[in-house]
Amino acid sequence: MSELDLGRAMATARRAVEAASAASLGHFRRGVRVEVKPDRTPVTAADRESEARILAVVREAFPDHGFLGEETGVHPGRAGTRWIVDPLDGTKGFTRGRTFWGPLVALEHEGEIVAGAMALPALGETYFAARGSGAWLSLDGGEPTRLEVSRIASWADATLSMGEPHVLFRPPMMERIARLATSAQSARCYGDVAGAALVLRGQAEAWVEAGVQIWDLGPFPVLVSEAGGRFTDLEGRPTHGSGACLLSNGLVHEHVLGVLRGA
Repeated sequence: MSELDLGRAMATARRAVEAASAASLGHFRRGVRVEVKPDRTPVTAADRESEARILAVVREAFPDHGFLGEETGVHPGRAGTRWIVDPLDGTKGFTRGRTFWGPLVALEHEGEIVAGAMALPALGETYFAARGSGAWLSLDGGEPTRLEVSRIASWADATLSMGEPHVLFRPPMMERIARLATSAQSARCYGDVAGAALVLRGQAEAWVEAGVQIWDLGPFPVLVSEAGGRFTDLEGRPTHGSGACLLSNGLVHEHVLGVLRGA
């Protein structure tokens, strides 16, 4: 990592999601037109404008880095280093005036996420982190406070946060998720960005997601590890590229993995 300025990368990720947040809020609850992409997912002018803002911030700070955006695809750059971006995760909720949506920005270096940020613009929440620098939360642009996951170790006292039901609620995963949800103290399904935020803020102990793209998970490995937790896929591998993840406080991680594997 010596050739990368991770402090600058973290600041860039934060500026990028702040720029995307401002762009999206300019369209929020104003009747933005929804288009449907070939993969049947929705896209709006807010998504496209947000990605353009993120790309501009990244290019100004790191003009030689690669870039992978949900809306504009691959932009070539330095081998082994790229920014992975979802400019507006939760577009469906955004178009219906709900608040659990926001941008996701991550810097991947040699296969590892080393810096990243995300935001919930309608709630005024911005999260950012870098390897060795901690994970931080700024509310309404105020002074950042350090994020720490919870210290709850007993699943009976835990809260489970869930991702996309269309994937998780299919056999055999449906039965395993039901087992986790009914044996925990409580379960919540707030959507991707907000669902992960619960764990980062110590308000839930585990978040399970599946059936998504790499840009849907981009910053979560560095955010949760710097907050004291753990990130793997549902097989326990420390990868952000499988389209599935378990984000936890670390203390309940092996228990959740065991249930998800059918143990």
